[in-house]
Amino acid sequence: MSLPEPDSDALAASHALQQQIADEIARHDGAISFARFMELALYAPKLGYYSGGAAKLGQDGDFITAPELSSLYGAALARAAAAIIAQSAPNILEFGAGTGKLARDVLTALAAQGVRVDSYAILELSGELRARQQEALRDFPQVRWLDAMPEAFSGVVLANEVLDAMPVQLVTKRDGAWAELMVTVEQGAFSFVARPLAADLAAQLARQIPDAELLEDGYVTEIHPVACGFMVSLSRMLGAGQGAAILVDYGFPAHEYYLGQRSTGTVMCHYRHHAHTEPFYLPGLQDITAHVDFTAMALAAQDAGLDVLAYMSQASFLLAAGIGELLLQFDPADPKRYLPHANAVQKLVSPAEMGELFKVLVVGHAVALPDAIVRADRSHRL
Repeated sequence: MSLPEPDSDALAASHALQQQIADEIARHDGAISFARFMELALYAPKLGYYSGGAAKLGQDGDFITAPELSSLYGAALARAAAAIIAQSAPNILEFGAGTGKLARDVLTALAAQGVRVDSYAILELSGELRARQQEALRDFPQVRWLDAMPEAFSGVVLANEVLDAMPVQLVTKRDGAWAELMVTVEQGAFSFVARPLAADLAAQLARQIPDAELLEDGYVTEIHPVACGFMVSLSRMLGAGQGAAILVDYGFPAHEYYLGQRSTGTVMCHYRHHAHTEPFYLPGLQDITAHVDFTAMALAAQDAGLDVLAYMSQASFLLAAGIGELLLQFDPADPKRYLPHANAVQKLVSPAEMGELFKVLVVGHAVALPDAIVRADRSHRL
């Protein structure tokens, strides 16, 4: 691959993490799950991608997320949040708050609507991002940072591109049977090795993949036990209170996720605005993600007691939340102010950009969504 070269300090950190992963493989009979590899690559203390010090987001990072494109994204989410707050409590909890821009935009938009927010809590695993958030949000006294998910919560939960960064396990079909793809070390490099499925992973596969027996030999895909576990924890937290979670990410419902032609899975890596499919490249220096199985997420939440309030494309959600009306606050006769936001809205809602690939799942307890969002609901497609 032709990718930018890291500096010597970054390369040394990656080599240290590679040795740590190799040592763990040696302690576990020569192989660990891909989920464990992904967990260490992203979250190992001081060395993992999200726990290290390198810039993650923006022009100097590895990717740009929707909130970075325009304040109108946060303003549209704020409209939905206001309706939930009115039925629950003036609290917001955001998982993985990035640069803090979404929090700033949501709080600014809610203040403009006259909606009081007593507490805006952020649960952030990245020390580098937490520092950026603290700087960006220093003028908002209601913002605080948590180290763990609260046991009970009432209000609005926001999670933008959080589920895709949760570790996944890889499975493959060989000789008509499913096996787990684990990570080993071969000739000094990480590689995959197939091992028999453990009972719990086999049960998850049977529940998650419709018509798994019809997929051909050689098929590779992901199982999402960590993200499903997160949905269960989220459900318990909201079930002990009152409110809803708005989860935005890229992915598919199960009947689209496990298509025959998607035979190599969805794992993607992001390194300095380059996307590729090599998860073993410079661990700790690149993001590793997988598309979200929204059917599995909705079922996990529903089985744990939450209501599935809505599911739709990002385009449908933003348009139902009024992003088109919000754009009109900028005068088209003033192209310097109008065009950047108009171009951003186009990227957010266009089917050729983020509009269709990104989806919005809303789950909650004892609250209802605005009528416009309810009318856009496509949860029957899950």
